[in-house]
Amino acid sequence: MIYLDNSATTRPHPQVIETVRRAMESYYGNPSSLHQKGVEAENVLKQARKVAAQYLGCKESEVIFTSGGTESNNTAIKGIAFQYQNRGKHIITTQVEHPAVYDVCKQLEGLGFTVTYLPVDREGRVSVEAVQKAMRPDTILVSVMHVNNELGTIQPILEIGQWLKQFPKVLFHVDAVQGIGKVPLRIKDSGIDLLSVSAHKFYGPRGVGILYKREGLIIHPLMMGGGQEGGVRSGTENLPAIAGMAKAIRILEELGSVEMIRLQKLNQQLREGIATIKGCMLNTPEANTAPHIMNLSVPGVKAEVLLHALEEKGFLISTKSACSSKVNEPSRVLTAIGIERDCALSSLRISLGRENTAEDIQQFLKALEECVSVLRTYIKQQPAPAHRK
Repeated sequence: MIYLDNSATTRPHPQVIETVRRAMESYYGNPSSLHQKGVEAENVLKQARKVAAQYLGCKESEVIFTSGGTESNNTAIKGIAFQYQNRGKHIITTQVEHPAVYDVCKQLEGLGFTVTYLPVDREGRVSVEAVQKAMRPDTILVSVMHVNNELGTIQPILEIGQWLKQFPKVLFHVDAVQGIGKVPLRIKDSGIDLLSVSAHKFYGPRGVGILYKREGLIIHPLMMGGGQEGGVRSGTENLPAIAGMAKAIRILEELGSVEMIRLQKLNQQLREGIATIKGCMLNTPEANTAPHIMNLSVPGVKAEVLLHALEEKGFLISTKSACSSKVNEPSRVLTAIGIERDCALSSLRISLGRENTAEDIQQFLKALEECVSVLRTYIKQQPAPAHRK
């Protein structure tokens, strides 16, 4: 099978698996314990935090370990909302956020907060001007994702963050889950106060992530208990997963920009190939997009049917965000950019990874063309539904 669903999750790197195994076997002490095994575990935790901080370009004290992107997003958004609700109850986000941001904002609306969901253009990109117009005296938080998980569109984080610097009491959160290791982002230059990361998107373990929290910023903790992670996220640390994530980060550093360039070439090969297949419509814009995501529609063909037809030929892809792919509704992201319901229901997401090659893409394009041709022929042969009198 050729795996082309790397935006949903990546296959853990063999060295990451070995690191997790070794940590479970050797560093089983509680990092909060005072004995030797506790101290050994604490040292592993400190080293992992140092690796993460160096990669993100921040201080070690600004790295909070979480269970992943969803927890990081919830902790950031609710943490700000509950901590600063006396300042105001207005939040700004976009119509194309991941459910781990969008649904959190919907939940906060039920708790008395007001949320502005900014529209995006045909490419799925929000404008700085839209953020500016939405600002109110009671705005306390702006939350905009770095890379869209369905389209691959890169948002103008630097421009938004720099503009927000004139409002020190309005905090800026970025969901960077899809961008880490693929699209560079400088936290400090972009004026980011909180940033979410998930290890399983860059060949690390599942169930572990990072919340970057700017030094000095106080947020309301969601997890109370033993006071771990600076009191922001209590609970005994998942040391094996954290060690595995640190190893995955080290591998990202070793690869540098070489992998990004390679993915860009594969992405271009994919785009050019899809453009020649009759019945296929590209949804991912050409410019300012991540190198690993490609979204397309085949109007008239149900996405799930095409997905399984491709699976039978040995290719694994997804219909939309893996977190919402089992919901039989058109993608909220695609409808937000103006794509009609029929096209949105027929959309597929191909997401590239380290193990994919040019030969994989060539084989996939051949299989896609064959499947689309067969399914479109089948649809044409179906009798039209009888009109009721």
